Amino acid sequence: MSKHYISKRYWQDKSTAMGKSGEMAKAFDDVINLSLGDPDLITDERIIDAAFADAKRGHTKYTDFRGDPELRSEIVKFYKEDYDMDVADEEVFVCTSGCEGMFLALQAILDDGDEVIIHAPYFTPYKQQIELARGIAVELATLEEEDFQISIERLESLITEKTKAIILNSPSNPTGNCLTVETMAKIGQVAKKYDLLVIADDIYTAFSYQNAFVPFASLPGMKERTITLNSFSKNFTMTGWRIGNIIAPAEIIRVIQQINENVVFTAPSISQRAALFALRHRKEIQPAMVEEYRKRMFYAAERINEISKLSVTNPPKGSFYLFVNIKETGLSSEEAAQLFLQEAHVLVLPGNAFGTCGEGYLRIACTAGVDVLKEAFDRIGRIQLLNQA
Repeated sequence: MSKHYISKRYWQDKSTAMGKSGEMAKAFDDVINLSLGDPDLITDERIIDAAFADAKRGHTKYTDFRGDPELRSEIVKFYKEDYDMDVADEEVFVCTSGCEGMFLALQAILDDGDEVIIHAPYFTPYKQQIELARGIAVELATLEEEDFQISIERLESLITEKTKAIILNSPSNPTGNCLTVETMAKIGQVAKKYDLLVIADDIYTAFSYQNAFVPFASLPGMKERTITLNSFSKNFTMTGWRIGNIIAPAEIIRVIQQINENVVFTAPSISQRAALFALRHRKEIQPAMVEEYRKRMFYAAERINEISKLSVTNPPKGSFYLFVNIKETGLSSEEAAQLFLQEAHVLVLPGNAFGTCGEGYLRIACTAGVDVLKEAFDRIGRIQLLNQA
């Protein structure tokens, strides 16, 4: 087909390392795929059974435009019970995943040329999602030697008259880092000072290993200027259900609803019923799952630090990703990822896929059991380059 039929915005290849990983996983018959954050565990059977029982009872139609009222009510209850945070029903919107939530939020708030600051290393889709909303992504580097905390001085240096919002992701994909409450409070002061919105991408809230998770919106004075994105994908191993929600001021939710009516109309009713059951029974469902990923993360971090020329922050703080420092190898991130694939048949993602400051790192997803991780690190440990003086 002639190129002129394609939107000029897509004439340049915009494929990502994550998107390419599917083909790379086919390179060898015995590839151990630690590239994508798709849990190997399936959704808890109780959630599946409840959702399909509800489907048989007739929950197969469109729901209310903002989401199943029962689910919205449960989300409100959850925030009060777990965070002592008051959320009104009109501040809740149910969407088809955290990714769609981010898309809708950016579409709702950005005018052409508005700037959005994203702390890097960042979740790969952010940049293109901002650009799709006609905005400009501004990368704020965070550094391992600073514990991947956000430097307030660097943050303020990037703010211009066009800055509209800051995206926060903690626990982080890809670094696994968690912002401290002190850092978040300082970011809040900056948001007030410059009248900015904060989009809190709260996707890995169950996976905060050292300290209890604190929502940014729960900090004093932050609820009215925060858009919170939630997802059931990781917190309940429900990636394929494509279900999440947004918490934001009512006027923003109204715009998000209007946009979504022209995208997918409503989130899948069966997925919403699954989410409802999951949230109601989180205290029975989540602990064993979280403990399993905690065990994997701590095992993987220990193994990585035993391998010459590789290092990672230990003990892990959050999520189920490790951001491995490979600078002592002398290789670029892409070269190191290729080396792991070609010599060890282990697929990981290069750190520069997550922003410029990700160069010199690899992201490993601990989405395989300890037995598989053991085999992966045994193979990596035998790579010749890593054993050279």
